[in-house]
Amino acid sequence: MKLWKRNVIAAAIVLFVCGAVYLNWSYSQDTAAGKNLGQAALVGQTDPLQSQEDQDAAAQDGEAAQEGATQEGQEAAGESSYFSTARLNRQQARDNALSLLQEAAEDDKADQAAVDEANAAIQTMADATVTEAQIENLITAKGYADCVAFLGEDSISVVVSAMENGMTDADAARIGEIVKEQTGLNADQIKIIEAE
Repeated sequence: MKLWKRNVIAAAIVLFVCGAVYLNWSYSQDTAAGKNLGQAALVGQTDPLQSQEDQDAAAQDGEAAQEGATQEGQEAAGESSYFSTARLNRQQARDNALSLLQEAAEDDKADQAAVDEANAAIQTMADATVTEAQIENLITAKGYADCVAFLGEDSISVVVSAMENGMTDADAARIGEIVKEQTGLNADQIKIIEAE
C-alpha cells in the first residue's frame, strides 16, 4: 500500500511538471510567432511651420526609430513575459503538487510512513523553491537582466536573458559558480541556457 501511494504521488508530481513544461513550450511558440498583446505604435505629429522636405525627412527618421524601438520593445517584452510565464507555470505546478501532498499528509487513513513521506516531499519542494529564488536573485545581482531556475532532483537548468554580445564562457562560469555554491551540484549537473 505504501509503495502504491508513493507511486501515485510521484506520478502526480511528474504529471504537473510535464504540464507546466508543455504550457511553457506552447506559450513560447505563440510569442515566437509574433502574437504579443499590447504592442503600441507611435503616432507622429507634423509641425505646420516645417517645409515639406523637412516633414518627409522627419517622418522617415521617425518611422526608422519607431521600427527599431518596436523591435527592441518586442524583444524585451517577449523575454520579460517568458520569464514571468515560466515562473508562473513553475509555481502553478508546485501548488498543484503541494495540494496533493498536503491531502496525503492529512489523510486519516494514511499510515505514518506515508504521512512522513508526504511531509518530506513538501519540505523538499519548499527547499527547492527557496534555492531557486536565491539563485535567481544572485544571478540578477551580478548584472544579468533576468533569469529563471528549475531545480530537479539531481540537476538544475538556468535560463538567462539574452545578452547583448551573447553569453561568454566567463558568463557561464560566473553563473555556474553561483549555482554550485547554492546547490552543491557538479558542473555536469548544471545546464545554463541563454533565452532567445
